[in-house]
Amino acid sequence: MQEPLDRRVFRCDYSDVRLVGGLPVHALNGALFGLAFDLLRRRVPVEQRRLALASALVEHTVLWPLLALFDRELAASPRAFAQGLYRHALFGLVLGRLV
Repeated sequence: MQEPLDRRVFRCDYSDVRLVGGLPVHALNGALFGLAFDLLRRRVPVEQRRLALASALVEHTVLWPLLALFDRELAASPRAFAQGLYRHALFGLVLGRLV
């Protein structure tokens, strides 16, 4: 997985997997995002790789404030935000490549 590496690089212990309650829930979230992206790409006339990356980054940015409901300190951390942004960018790039 990518998390151990980026946790060292960003010097932040933020974990998407731990936050949502484990790997199965995290994988389900990714699959649901993929389904939503599939619906979006059929309706929006934007190159699919760009759309996948933009969608992942928008999802991260829009939902980030909800993190404060669970962990205010983490939600206020610029390192954690950047780490999550990096992860979502990577996810968007991979998704766009696979489409």
